[in-house]
Amino acid sequence: MNGRSRFPAVAAYLPVIGWLYVYLFQRRNALAVYHLRQSIGLFLFLVGALVGWAVIAWVLAWIPYMGIVGIALFTIVITAYLFGIVVWIWGLFNALSKRMAPLPGFGRWASRLPIANQAHEAKLERPGEPVRNKPG
Repeated sequence: MNGRSRFPAVAAYLPVIGWLYVYLFQRRNALAVYHLRQSIGLFLFLVGALVGWAVIAWVLAWIPYMGIVGIALFTIVITAYLFGIVVWIWGLFNALSKRMAPLPGFGRWASRLPIANQAHEAKLERPGEPVRNKPG
């Protein structure tokens, strides 16, 4: 990996703008694409925590005297977001160190997100070989 691969990996942790930059312009940079997957995985984890709480709180609001439990469960969302801040900093540190280490909790899942980089796709498509149709 060259010295220029650090910036796109760090930029991958900037939601939307960084994601688009890495996806559109840095798809050949394996380190940047790896950290793009980790960043999107972190975002999906945080959105999932908020949506999960909203659904549970909405259901509990229909049960008499259980609305307060739904409000109290918001502490789980706050904990998830505090965890998210720590993991985001951890991911930035990994990107600055040029390490491809999965983030704790959901990093292994995030590394399997279907975002392929062009370098990987180029290895799969070998020029000069005929394309074979699968029977079926």
